[in-house]
Amino acid sequence: MPNRLAGETSPYLLQHADNPVEWWPWGEEALSLARRLDRPILLSIGYSACHWCHVMAHESFEDPEVAATMNRLFVNIKVDREERPDLDQIYQSAHQMLAQRNGGWPLTMFLTPDGTPFFGGTYFPKTARYGLPGFASLLEQVASAFGDKRREIEEQNAGLRAALARAASPGGGTHHSDFGPSPLAKLRDLLSASFDGRFGGFGNAPKFPHPTDLAFLLHRYRTSGDEHARDMALTTLTRMAEGGIYDQLGGGFCRYSTDERWQIPHFEKMLYDNGPLLGLYAEAWQISAAPLFRRVAEEAAEWVMREMQAPEGGYYSALDADSEGEEGRFYVWERTEVRKLLEPAAFALVERHYGLDLTPNFEDRHWHLTVTRPLDQVANELGIEQDRAMTLLAESRKRLFDARKQRVRPGLDNKILTSWNGLMIAGMMQAGRVFQRDEWVESARRAIRFIRERHWREGRLFATSAGGVDSHGRLNAYLDDHAFMIAGLLEALQTDFDPDDLVFAEDLADELLENFEDRGSGGFFFTRHDHEALIQRPKPIHDNATASGNGVAARMLARLGHVTGELRYLDGAERALQAFYDALARQPGGCASLAMTLAEQLAPPATVVVRGDPADLKTWRQALACLHLPDAMVFTLPTSVTGLPPALDKPCNGRTQAWVCHGRQCLAPIDDLDTLKSMLMPAV
Repeated sequence: MPNRLAGETSPYLLQHADNPVEWWPWGEEALSLARRLDRPILLSIGYSACHWCHVMAHESFEDPEVAATMNRLFVNIKVDREERPDLDQIYQSAHQMLAQRNGGWPLTMFLTPDGTPFFGGTYFPKTARYGLPGFASLLEQVASAFGDKRREIEEQNAGLRAALARAASPGGGTHHSDFGPSPLAKLRDLLSASFDGRFGGFGNAPKFPHPTDLAFLLHRYRTSGDEHARDMALTTLTRMAEGGIYDQLGGGFCRYSTDERWQIPHFEKMLYDNGPLLGLYAEAWQISAAPLFRRVAEEAAEWVMREMQAPEGGYYSALDADSEGEEGRFYVWERTEVRKLLEPAAFALVERHYGLDLTPNFEDRHWHLTVTRPLDQVANELGIEQDRAMTLLAESRKRLFDARKQRVRPGLDNKILTSWNGLMIAGMMQAGRVFQRDEWVESARRAIRFIRERHWREGRLFATSAGGVDSHGRLNAYLDDHAFMIAGLLEALQTDFDPDDLVFAEDLADELLENFEDRGSGGFFFTRHDHEALIQRPKPIHDNATASGNGVAARMLARLGHVTGELRYLDGAERALQAFYDALARQPGGCASLAMTLAEQLAPPATVVVRGDPADLKTWRQALACLHLPDAMVFTLPTSVTGLPPALDKPCNGRTQAWVCHGRQCLAPIDDLDTLKSMLMPAV
């Protein structure tokens, strides 16, 4: 018989609906039951694309004996961390405090009936191995401790709650006159110290993309001429594009690399990585004009539209790491399989380019495609022309891709999350503008319409929906949902100006200020003021898999303030930075999004407004889109657009003109495109 998860919409929760475990979704009914029975809660948090979540489910949650023990001793609650990032943040922080090490997924926490955790871990095997206790025996031990050591647990819980409260209040209160650039230089130096000059990225294995750090480095290059910052970012983006973290056949990036060379990934593909990375590859091309960066952007955008966009317009959340019960099976190859699919000349090239002539790189028996020799080197070795080599490679990749399509596909998580859609909308709009791809822009436009029509009701934003014709948003939206959608809308306004996008961005900004701001100390809580009471109310400032909601919210509010002239947005951004400046100055590592907010407080972004006839505007728009201007907002507005805020409402006098403004100061109008380009990108 299905358990209580059968009525949920989350694909992850539905994966567990037929478990013999008597799972509850998070909610007052389950929490009240735990209090009434005075029984501990077993809280399991994961997500549908998580490999080790699947492993623990198969080993333990599908086992009748283990499930019987869970049902006898605990109230069992299953949470999709993508639907409830508020719960995930709280209990990941608590795990780190209790275990003195980082958490992850699956997260397995044992709570007292009031929701306070007293023990936990991540993956536990059914029987003891990997230096971990067996889950079946652990259940009995935890339940015994709850009964026998209640006083000690309550004392520990009091200390944990106090620590969580301190962590949610970073303190501060620096006056804006004391803001200075030293945190920016310190963060750059920290990134330089951990930079891998050979393979790119930061630190050792496992390696994560960290798009917010890369965006900071490219922003710093533009604003200070720091060539080492540029080189760190471009080297990392190059090595990632050549590695196995990038799907060499189908496009798109996997979650992270298990090795320092970006060769073997953890194979799930997440929307939240690919949106920011798409924008970064567009930036990298603006700087270098390297064909590799254009190709990766094109392939990633095509993957998104082909595999990750719902017919109704929103973007899906993730592709699983597993297919047919094995991680990576969809993506890896046997050498003989590739040989059979390709002509001898093509195989000789592919074999050398992707390392099929080397030792198998995946589980000692398969190859995962990763560039091991540059194509020009392989062409020279084989004595063929470069153009011929490029043609052979393109044909071979298509043949392998078509063959791979016949395999059993990884599972799709078809949740549509507002926050992650905001990230992908921003990436698609930015890349579509840079590479003049109208179909990418229209893809993002469809996603905006979906969020506005399905996730926005009566002045309230919702976090998620299940996809499908009749699905509508549910669950109160979080800080990230508002901040990331404003970011996407600001990119849309610079790509294809629609006054409705500006109205929607202002509505979301007003919601942020009204329902999320800490009115006493500044900054933004992760949850609304009317959200359910939990054991902590975070005010996150650190970037994790995605950028900090506070960093993005403050930066986007400031940018929106410059566009609209509304002081309430500028003041809200400044209050947030005042709240977090001390923490940023002490430890800027992991705070790149907040650092970019500081950079734009010290030197506000330029607002460039170009007005004229549509035919002229297209030429100006295309020329300006090729320039690397992360510290500027560029709006090309036909003369027919009316009802603009004063900052954008420039006069139309029959010819195309541009205005460049910094804050409230604008230069004289410019009617020559080359003059404008020289002003924005002066020769070094």
